[in-house]
Order: sequence, then structure tokens, then C-alpha cells
Amino acid sequence: MFANRVLSGMRPTGRLHLGHYHGVLKNWLKLQHEHECLFFVADWHALTTHYDTPEVISQNVWDMVVDWLAAGVDPAQATLFVQSRVIEHAELHLLLSMMTPLGWLERVPTYKDQQEKLTDKDLSTYGFLGYPLLQSADILIYRANLVPVGEDQVPHIEFTREICRRFNHLYGREPGFEEKALAAIKKLGAKKAKLYQELRTAYQEQGEDSALDSAKAILNDAQNLSLGDRERLFGYLEGGGRMILAEPEALLTEASKMPGLDGQKMSKSYNNTIALREDLDSVAKKIRTMPTDPARVRRTDAGDPQKCPVWQFHLVYSDDAVKEWVVKGCASAGIGCIECKQPVIDAVQRELTPIHDRAKHYEENPDHVRNIIADGCEKAQELARETMRDVRESMGLNYT
Repeated sequence: MFANRVLSGMRPTGRLHLGHYHGVLKNWLKLQHEHECLFFVADWHALTTHYDTPEVISQNVWDMVVDWLAAGVDPAQATLFVQSRVIEHAELHLLLSMMTPLGWLERVPTYKDQQEKLTDKDLSTYGFLGYPLLQSADILIYRANLVPVGEDQVPHIEFTREICRRFNHLYGREPGFEEKALAAIKKLGAKKAKLYQELRTAYQEQGEDSALDSAKAILNDAQNLSLGDRERLFGYLEGGGRMILAEPEALLTEASKMPGLDGQKMSKSYNNTIALREDLDSVAKKIRTMPTDPARVRRTDAGDPQKCPVWQFHLVYSDDAVKEWVVKGCASAGIGCIECKQPVIDAVQRELTPIHDRAKHYEENPDHVRNIIADGCEKAQELARETMRDVRESMGLNYT
């Protein structure tokens, strides 16, 4: 039995490419053998930015799941499911929204960043503002303690930890917790008690980290508090009591080193991708027509691999001997660009061949794919229902 539970999801954006494979899927293949893993299709999250074109999501879901399976994600090792099939995600999201300060949502870094980037979309919706909270519900509903993310997603995990602490503080307290906490505040003295309450309000309503730090400093300096009262006030400040929901930790993953065909990040929006199920002849053609060092106008011109997008592919796919051959050959004009690209073509085709072989089975057996997801949804729902029983009980909603 695994000690850790990992949760990770992807928005259904259609067929996946090598950037997804090197950035997410290879890590999933490793994790599925080391921990209990739940991998889900975040279809509700897709609606936060594609609420006006929901018809594209359905096909994207199945295309993405086939790519997962083709890449080697094993339903015997991991639970694969679709977010919207486990309705408990929505229930926990709703209940968490009742006690989440608005300021906490507005300060999530990606909120304004995405609004600025996606200017063609009207993102002044509750769904977009609230998507970090839905993301928190996705994690907390399974009591997952490890969430693989890149550096840019760490604030989302910290937000989830804060939500978890606040929930546990509000609904997991000892009998008479609030009365005991209020009595302990009086022991701080009138001036410090007033300041503590102001700082607590600033933290809980506005999410001000500096207010939290200042309030903790007051408690650490208080000489006349018993250990029990001190712990109560720390709990009253930021959360505590019985743990109903489990705080997750970010499992940092390396950023994908897979560049696009033009040297930028591989992305459909840049039209520079190689799809996992792309025809191998098409793959060869795309790599052969990749741009190279602009200094190499003629075959006899020397070049610099550092200025060539093809070199970024060599860093991913080539061993030291091939890389040395490229550096020497390019700098001396001893090899041409077509020659330089051939080892990359061979390596990418080698990587994609087993993926294509596995994909063929799932493409020809769509019912098998649907059964895998149905089984995964059932397993996920069992875990989600268990959490929601505890959540409803702690909130006093088990009276029906």
C-alpha cells in the first residue's frame, strides 16, 4: 500500500504533443509506480475559458485520454477519471466558496496574468475568478498529499493549503474552541488583544501574509499564555483543530525542455508542435524544414549550434557523441543542416513508434477507453464520497 496519494490533472485541449509528453506524461509514468496516483481530465476547468464553445470539449476529452494511454499511463497502476463525472468536486467547491475570502482569490498571480493574456475572452466571470478554488476542491476531495506542479503553479498549492487550514479551523475545532480562544485573547492585555484581532481580520479577510506574521510575533512574545492557550490562538489565527481535509504539498517537477519547431516553447498557439500521434513521415518533414542558424546561408558557411532551434532538439534526444559531432560539424561547416537534423528525426520517430502502436489499439476500441474511464470515475467517487461524508458531518449538514 502506497503511503502517498498523488493527484494531477490536465485540461482537455485536444491531442497532445511532445511538450506535454516531456513536461507532464513522462513524470506521470514514473509516479504511477511510486505512489497511489489519480489522474483526471479537468473538463470543468476548460469551461472557465471556453464556456462559449463547450462543444469542442467532448472530443478533446477522448483524444487526450487516448494520448495518455498511448504514452504508457497504466489504468492498472493509476486511477484515470473525468472531473465532471465525480459530482462531489462541485459540492466541495460550493461549500468551500462559502468560507473563502474574496481577497484570497483576487491575489492568485495567474488571475490578472491570464486576463491580460487572453484579451479575446471575457473573463470577468465568477467561474474564472473561482477556478483556483475549484482546483483546491479537486485536490482536497481526495485528501491528496502530493501534487506535481511546476514553479509557476506553487502559489495555487499554497492557496489550497490556506483553504484547508481555514476549513479545518472553522469546522474541526474542539468543543467550546471559540469561547476558549476569546478568553485567551483577553490574557494578551487590551492593547495587544485589539491588535491581534485586527491582524487576524486582515489575514482572514484580505489574505495579508504580513498580518499573519505580525500576529504570530505577538503570540511568540506573550509571556503570560499557557501552552494550550498559545496553540489555540495560533489555531484561531490561521486554522487548526481536527484535520478533516489534508494539506497537500507541491511536488516540484522540472519544466519541459522540449522546444517547439521554431525554438519557442512548444504550443498549439505557436503552430510549432509535433503531436504524439502524428504520422512519422509528417514528423520527418517538419524537422527537415525547421529553421536553422541564419548565418548558414550556404552549405559551406560555418554556424553556431547555440543559435539553431535544431540544437535544442539535440539537447533532448542526442547522446554526448552525437552532440560533439554536431558542434564540430556545424562550426566547421563539415556537416550540412540536413545531415544535422537526421539523428533528431530518427530519435523522435523512435520515441513515437511505441506510442503509435499503443494508440492503434485504443483508437480501434473506443469502448475499452470509455470502460477505463468509467472504472476510474467509480474509484474516484468512492474516495470523494468518503471525504464529503466527513465534510458534511463537520459542517452540521448531515441532518437530512
